[in-house]
Amino acid sequence: MKHSSLLILMLICSVSFAVNAQTYSILIKGGTVIDPKNSLNQIMDVGIFEGKIRKVAKDIDPKEARQVVDATGMYVTPGLIDIHGHVFFGTEPNHYLSNGLVALPPDGFTFRVGVTTIVDAGGAGWDSFSEFKKNVIFNSRTRVLSFLNIVGEGMRGGNWEQDTSDMNPELAAGVALKNKNDVVGFKVAHFMGKDWKPVDNAVKAGKLANMPVMVDFGGSTPPLPLEDLFLKHLRPGDIFTHAYTLLEGNVRETIVDEKAQKVRPFVLEARKRGIIFDVGYGGASFNYSQAIPAIKQGFYPNTISTDLHTGSMNGSMKDMLSIMSKFYVMGMDLPTIIKTSTWAPAQVIHRENLGHISENAIADVAVFSMRKGNFGFYDKTGFKMEGKEKLECEMTIMGGKIVYDLNGIAKPIYLK
Repeated sequence: MKHSSLLILMLICSVSFAVNAQTYSILIKGGTVIDPKNSLNQIMDVGIFEGKIRKVAKDIDPKEARQVVDATGMYVTPGLIDIHGHVFFGTEPNHYLSNGLVALPPDGFTFRVGVTTIVDAGGAGWDSFSEFKKNVIFNSRTRVLSFLNIVGEGMRGGNWEQDTSDMNPELAAGVALKNKNDVVGFKVAHFMGKDWKPVDNAVKAGKLANMPVMVDFGGSTPPLPLEDLFLKHLRPGDIFTHAYTLLEGNVRETIVDEKAQKVRPFVLEARKRGIIFDVGYGGASFNYSQAIPAIKQGFYPNTISTDLHTGSMNGSMKDMLSIMSKFYVMGMDLPTIIKTSTWAPAQVIHRENLGHISENAIADVAVFSMRKGNFGFYDKTGFKMEGKEKLECEMTIMGGKIVYDLNGIAKPIYLK
């Protein structure tokens, strides 16, 4: 009896030692690794241990891993970074995207499309940020960051967003500096007046905190000139979101002259100056009539983002992968699309520890397949492009842990 008990104990110890001796908690094998920061676009294995990328190599022994992911025929990329979403969800009916009913809980809409980091674009202002941090940032598995609204009340809609007396750069910068782990910049949005004060105050906050500004610009009739915005008010590194939109009513100039089908010369000058052009697709902020001629001219977005909320996700936007697939159909190559969704946004928001699969980097990883079939990609006007391929998320790994596995490609499968 004693001999039997001793044998069992020895077996348990040997199994425990074997598990503890394993080099990798997760090994992703056989996928095409696309990592723009490190100029990788080839079949490689990726070993993960203790929340970090431990090794990227041609052939890693699967016996060294606790879990093995067969990514044969799939793409392995850094976790996607969506720098324009709206995730300050709440229960207040008159709060729009600031603790309101139109914003979305991030974890339900991120991991299933490979997004590991999302930036709330202006939902919280300097006055409402503490509530956003307590309710959303602290309670989300997704990494949630913030472009702090220059309006103290945040993106409540209506008159709140027109109140220039609530656009305080010193208070905004103060909150940002106290919350540098969570705040990446400042946001201007939905202002309808013929006044540069919202932009200038946001830029002033940006200077005080050494952070970029994202601008959802336009609303007055006639519109304030984009050329002045890019060349006189914004700084290199500041972000123009909704870059490919055409709004009705002559309230915002476009980056493409639709008659000439060319990107306007001052827009090209702005890019050379360092202005960042972000997709910010949204519910009404993307038109093929702007995007197609721009892409043909080689004017690609610096960053791809969703402008995620209840309206956009059920319209033509859908999610990050739908937008990325649209740009693929329009002619952007896949490595560039991955760059504009990972490493480029990480640089724009000054989070260079994200957006790449370097050894010792945070293990935020997405695994995608390219689904074959007949697919339609339409915009808000009903204009439709057809394609034979679209991206689909197979797996998302956040901080070294599998948080989404569409088809059970991890072996063995651990549910906790």
